[in-house]
Amino acid sequence: MAQNFRYQQLEAWLLRGIEEQRWREGERLPSIRTLCREHAVSKATVQHALQRLEARGLVEARAKAGHFVSPRGVAARQPLSRARIEAPRPVTAGDLLLDIMGRGAAFDLLPDHHGGDLPAGIVALNRSIGRALRRQSGDDFQYYDTPAGDTGLREQLALHLSRRGARLEPDQLCITSGCQHALFLALMACCERGDVVAVESPGFYGVMQLIEQLDLQVVEIPTSSESGMDIDALTEVLQRWKVRACVVSPAFATPSGASMTDAAKQHLLELAQKHDLAVIEDDIYADTAFGPVPDPLKSFDSDNRVILCSSFSKNLSRDLRLGWISGARWHGRILHLKLVTQLASSRYLQQGVAEFIADGGFAAHLRRLRNDLQGRRDRLLALLHTWPGDVRVSVPQGGLAAWVELPDTVDTLAVYPQALEQGIVITPGPLFCVSGQFKNCLRISFAHPWDDARVAALGRLPDLLLK
Repeated sequence: MAQNFRYQQLEAWLLRGIEEQRWREGERLPSIRTLCREHAVSKATVQHALQRLEARGLVEARAKAGHFVSPRGVAARQPLSRARIEAPRPVTAGDLLLDIMGRGAAFDLLPDHHGGDLPAGIVALNRSIGRALRRQSGDDFQYYDTPAGDTGLREQLALHLSRRGARLEPDQLCITSGCQHALFLALMACCERGDVVAVESPGFYGVMQLIEQLDLQVVEIPTSSESGMDIDALTEVLQRWKVRACVVSPAFATPSGASMTDAAKQHLLELAQKHDLAVIEDDIYADTAFGPVPDPLKSFDSDNRVILCSSFSKNLSRDLRLGWISGARWHGRILHLKLVTQLASSRYLQQGVAEFIADGGFAAHLRRLRNDLQGRRDRLLALLHTWPGDVRVSVPQGGLAAWVELPDTVDTLAVYPQALEQGIVITPGPLFCVSGQFKNCLRISFAHPWDDARVAALGRLPDLLLK
């Protein structure tokens, strides 16, 4: 993430000092006055940076003594375990995902716990959709939308993406039934049965399902919880096996919330050109950024080989089922596949969302959402810092979840049914790979407010996981 604000620059400087052991565990950090003087920043800036590090469990404040490196702070920032590189294999998805989705629990420990008012942004969105529905006239309801989707929505999406450096024309976009549908179209367009697809590990379980359904093979590429896909590991894989496509989430990838650097994006595209890869970009979390929104991989694409996929499900509403795809050199085939797999999208839904974006409602909603998510992430990290033992946690700068690594003796799959007995739905680590790794890991979401019920549920997990 670009460090554009002074508190972020100071936070990064202090973080490097902790990682490099300039200040060791239990040692006192420079005073607020010293940091103000040496970095030419205000007291509020220093306090903000320290509070963010404190929320991440790296720093602790002691009354009348200053700020100190937490005893577990250094360990918490060590790299999380990496996936092994193994030969390409077919995918066999288990029943765990179906059980989790059947409970509506992809991003909630307590899926049966509902409460709170409808966010202002969703109220405004619903009004826009209602107006679009009321504007229907004559026999409009008798006609299908075009395969590419509503022109007005594609124009608004092109404008939205242009602000992130992706210069796309409306006719380079196609509206889909969510991001999963977009990824499905992308894989169908550029792969044939038996082809090998490189994926992040741990990575998005939905991609694994699609690969299984299309009778493709998968090769898992290790990822860092901070910088995403290991490009050196991808290079090694490409030298050993013929890979047809690479699916990657450069911005706040699930489950860890990792983000690729611009240099890594450039390197990935160089490899793609050299080995003739189709690159499928899952950009669904980018707009949740707590700081500047990163440029998509597509904005670096000079060879027309990045297929950009996204939707409104993570930044607006899961219930809309509206996504989009920009298919690069495969776009014509993708339009045909959209016709075959969906026929058409709802015109009034698209028109309502287009109006919502054009009126500024979407931008206002994103500002509120990002602020809420950052506060929820900080609350989650603070709560996890109280867990006993060697617990390591990713610190995402966007997205909806953190990746938690527990001691090697923990088996989150075995704990899953035990947690269900208490009404808690966890998301075990093996769900995010095909090789059976990450049994001691789980994804915990901060998509919902940490009210008393969710805090209590999270507080019960150590007794189940770390007993």
